[in-house]
Amino acid sequence: MENLKLTAQKVLNLLKDGGADMAQCVATYKEKREFNVDGGEFSLFRTTFDNSLVLTAFKGGKKGTISINRLDDEAIKAAVSDCIASCDSAVADDAWEIASTPDSRRFEEGCVTPDLDKFFDRLRELMENIKDRHPLILMEQLIASHVKTDSLYLNSFGVEYETVGGAYSVDLMYSAHDGERGSSFFGSGVVFDSLEKPIIELASIERDLSDVEKQVDTRPLEGKFEGTLIAPPSSLASFLYYALSNFAGDSTLLDGTSIWKDALGTAVADERLTISMNPLDERIVCGDRYTGEGYIAENYDVIKNGVLNSFMLSQYIANKTGLKRAPNDTFSMVIEGGDVSLDEIIKNTKKGIIVGRFSGGQPGTNGEFSGVAKNSFLVEDGKITSAVSETMINGNLADILKNISAISSETVCDGTSVLPYIAFEGVTVSGK
Repeated sequence: MENLKLTAQKVLNLLKDGGADMAQCVATYKEKREFNVDGGEFSLFRTTFDNSLVLTAFKGGKKGTISINRLDDEAIKAAVSDCIASCDSAVADDAWEIASTPDSRRFEEGCVTPDLDKFFDRLRELMENIKDRHPLILMEQLIASHVKTDSLYLNSFGVEYETVGGAYSVDLMYSAHDGERGSSFFGSGVVFDSLEKPIIELASIERDLSDVEKQVDTRPLEGKFEGTLIAPPSSLASFLYYALSNFAGDSTLLDGTSIWKDALGTAVADERLTISMNPLDERIVCGDRYTGEGYIAENYDVIKNGVLNSFMLSQYIANKTGLKRAPNDTFSMVIEGGDVSLDEIIKNTKKGIIVGRFSGGQPGTNGEFSGVAKNSFLVEDGKITSAVSETMINGNLADILKNISAISSETVCDGTSVLPYIAFEGVTVSGK
């Protein structure tokens, strides 16, 4: 960490000497230990080391940013020169702002020192569990790693944040096969800081594997209907990311195209829905502790009991629009569970589709979306009747947020978010 401090301070001094009115620097050192599994067999173990430096300077209201991965004097001097040149060629804008109250803090997060022997044992156990419990699964690739990160944020106003963190992660890519029949591929992932539990029990890995096995046999959907979209956490995160980015994010608030631009304090969703961005939640592993502009991160609600409580704005866009900056700039999304089980949600669904994975383009700024539902199941008269082959779905994100029929009591925590299953009404499902 001391070397990172010396490097960051050197950068700030050089940027000031180059004419910067204000500046910030993030210096990071990472140690990554990685296991790979290909075709069901361990194929690689490696350790990598990575340095990075992000320089940002503001000169005469102009901003310049440069990133490099070498920390020698020659590389730093060249990066500073390029950063100042970037400022000089930019357009002046007095909305740029970074944290200006002197502050010094140190954060330690997650599991800094890995137990590689136990991690390997857990990975081997995972492969054995999959083979025993889910014999139809073909593990196309597994990437597992522990990353230790030392990071320092420093700016010209005397703001200094040290972060030391570490976490394990496992990402699985797989499909199911029975003879010549096969499912679509699916991915599961989890970030964690404890090896107390078998990996197959973390997040939704066990259920995902079971669902994909059931998708070996699919049938095409006939006709078209308007019904219920049941979104597991795997697809719910995508739908909500699109919705919040379109309606509450920087770009659409800046250009005035957000349909929620005048909706603060009004109902934009079902009253049972609260969406929080909570990097400080104990269930979020190594959540960000400060923003990209140097402000200490705080948890906040974007939507509280259906009411739009906050936009997701950076300080820059807040200054441009006259609105309030969001208390953090993460997508560490937390939605607490509701009062009905997933089984009850399915039982109460007349006709609908459980969408494991959604593949579609960026929805329009008005919220209209259209795409393909993959790894999905058809629900009819309260029962899952079949896995369905790739099926078109379309609807409007703003509308379905107001048309929630149920939120599951079960939640899935994958280390980056905490999400339930949510049933939305008014989605069009189209087959042949």
